[in-house]
Amino acid sequence: MSGGPASSPAAVTGVAVVSAFGRGTEALLDNATAGRPAFGPVTRFDVTGRRVGVAATLPGDPVLVDELAGVVDGACDDAGLTRSQRGDTPLLLAVHGDPGLARAGDDERPGRSAGAMAAGIAQRCGLSSTVRAYTSACVAASTAVADAGAMIARGHADRIVVAAGYLVEPDQFGLFDAGRALATDGQVRPFSTGRSGLLLGDGVAAVVLESGAAVRRPGGAAHAWLAGWGRAGDAYHVCRPDPAGAGMARAIGDALRRAGISASQVGYLNAHGSGTPHSDVAEAAAIRRALGDAEVPVSSTKSVVGQALEAAGLLEFIVTALALRRGELPVNAGFLGPDGDCPLDVITEQPRKTDARYAVSVNAAFGGANTALVVGAP
Repeated sequence: MSGGPASSPAAVTGVAVVSAFGRGTEALLDNATAGRPAFGPVTRFDVTGRRVGVAATLPGDPVLVDELAGVVDGACDDAGLTRSQRGDTPLLLAVHGDPGLARAGDDERPGRSAGAMAAGIAQRCGLSSTVRAYTSACVAASTAVADAGAMIARGHADRIVVAAGYLVEPDQFGLFDAGRALATDGQVRPFSTGRSGLLLGDGVAAVVLESGAAVRRPGGAAHAWLAGWGRAGDAYHVCRPDPAGAGMARAIGDALRRAGISASQVGYLNAHGSGTPHSDVAEAAAIRRALGDAEVPVSSTKSVVGQALEAAGLLEFIVTALALRRGELPVNAGFLGPDGDCPLDVITEQPRKTDARYAVSVNAAFGGANTALVVGAP
């Protein structure tokens, strides 16, 4: 998706989040900034016989639809939306799907689709009946944010709620474990020597995006701005990323052009940073290709909260926005030492102070999909 500067960037006016650190943005931001990982033994389901038994999870057995409704309500309240304003607001929902779908009977399956889940949450939270569901793996949430930005920029909506959710469950956990993708040492170490893979994590989040005109309503205020977005495909391999990083580089370049900024104005990049050997090398190549000689500080939120699949892009977008507002950039946890194939300015040991006005959050998914979101400070 390419183009010139967005005619009307969208403001982030409401935020709510649930992670392995609990409910609320402060716990997430404090731990992400300090680089304190949330990984621990999985107790939600039986992992006997698995190679790996670690993830970043909330205690107990939370219910995805309830957590999603909670963050949507929380984001709308944070934005100060009235009941009437909620009723005119579409919902874009990124989810892996109803955990019970795979075992549902044929007559139950339509009511357990991602679209049905989106419609049910919108009704429960008093939003418009206009909904979209996104199930495109690790770029689902960032694609939803990009679509919301485009709809607002083109005047098709004054405000949109984007929500996303994934709670670690046995099917996906077993799939990643069987595929030997999970880190065997219990830590995610993006761009580091000695990294051994990813770990899954809980993530449920929602944001309210509004036009500049809508923000000027009484009580309206921006946590951050969605200044630009870009999307591009690798067309390389069904699982492996393009080693040259061409697709992700195009996504970053398009996002910067849409935001109307240069690489030198980017003060931080929240990387996809899955911690897998091939993915990190390809991403490092993409970052260097897109940003050239600009020495941009880099870290990955996945190093503390894990891979939240369809929700990852929204969780990372929120951390990026709040980090810019706070003026502290998160630590890339688990770092053992530099990898010569990942020549990046990785933030290690302690948070880095910043007065940057812009940051980029990037994501990638199987199939070669890539997204980039440009975040502007309020």
